[in-house]
Amino acid sequence: MKVTLERNHLLKSLGHVHRVVERRNTYPILANVLMSATGDGLDLRATDLDIEVTETVPAMTGTPGTTTVPAHTLYEIVRKLSDGADVVLETDGNDQMLISSGRSRFHLACLNPDGFPDLKSGAFTHTFSIKVQMLRDLIERTQFAISNEETRYYLNGIFVHTVDGPDGVVMRAVATDGHRLARVEAEAPQGSAGMPGIIIPRKTVAEVLKLLDGVEDEVKVELSDTKIRFTLGGVILLSKLIEGSFPDYERVTPKNNDKALIVDRDSLAKAVDRVSTIASERGGKAVKLALTPGQLELSVTNPDHGTANEELPVEFDLEGFEIGFNARYLLEIIAQIRTESATFMFNDAGSPTLVREDGETKALFVLMPMRV
Repeated sequence: MKVTLERNHLLKSLGHVHRVVERRNTYPILANVLMSATGDGLDLRATDLDIEVTETVPAMTGTPGTTTVPAHTLYEIVRKLSDGADVVLETDGNDQMLISSGRSRFHLACLNPDGFPDLKSGAFTHTFSIKVQMLRDLIERTQFAISNEETRYYLNGIFVHTVDGPDGVVMRAVATDGHRLARVEAEAPQGSAGMPGIIIPRKTVAEVLKLLDGVEDEVKVELSDTKIRFTLGGVILLSKLIEGSFPDYERVTPKNNDKALIVDRDSLAKAVDRVSTIASERGGKAVKLALTPGQLELSVTNPDHGTANEELPVEFDLEGFEIGFNARYLLEIIAQIRTESATFMFNDAGSPTLVREDGETKALFVLMPMRV
């Protein structure tokens, strides 16, 4: 195999594919990137057995061939080469690859490509195209609530499905870790109606979000009960889906919260950030909200460091009460509010709180209280 290609093109594509390669692998070949030189260019493929990323780089092919080399090492070598330089990749047999650029020479050990796994896609039942910004919103506004608790594996991703809304079919993305919940809707893309409810893994949505940079128009999505494939520009990402049933999130979404508080989003975020400076991790980063007509008092008590208080003007004209939240969880939800004001809907100090943007929007968030 022998190919010549431009360093920046190779670096960009390696940046896309090498991220899925885990640093530690049970099987040595999973640390490698599969490289196939054809008349159309250089095909790159990497996998961790759950996700597979493929991309073709423009290249001049002198000798077609296929091999595998360590993905992270190759990426670091190419990253440190001169901007705009030509890179020659050459193998003689399957033992070593010579990487040459200018006066630089590197030899990398190769592994036989016959042992490289193929994450077969199977048949897809639904195919549709979704606008980049729509997909970005569905991921960005729910990703923070994905659970890290491996025992409840069915919460380790974003649940995506279609539902009938008052104005037609909508696509809904939901994530929860049991402490907070994020639910975001968008108009369902043509062809997505009736799609199976799927749970897209945490790592997959993170990779898709990174790959959206530089994609301008739409992303092609193909899915079945077990796999999903994204085509983003020249990059193809194939991923397994999480098996299992996502919990009935409607059951834990408050329906009867009737105590409304409206507060300036930025002022609240800054106040929570300030008072939580002295909050202790041992106490769960707890911040107490004391509501009285027209005013919200935020307070934190840390036996080791002291106390912090701050008052904010708010729209609230009911009988006062107190409620506590994890400060980090509260800040993460406030960060997803895109209107100037945030609306909090309370029931009582022990019940979940509903957070919405100002006015009717297609995003809502649920936050569980904590004792303070």
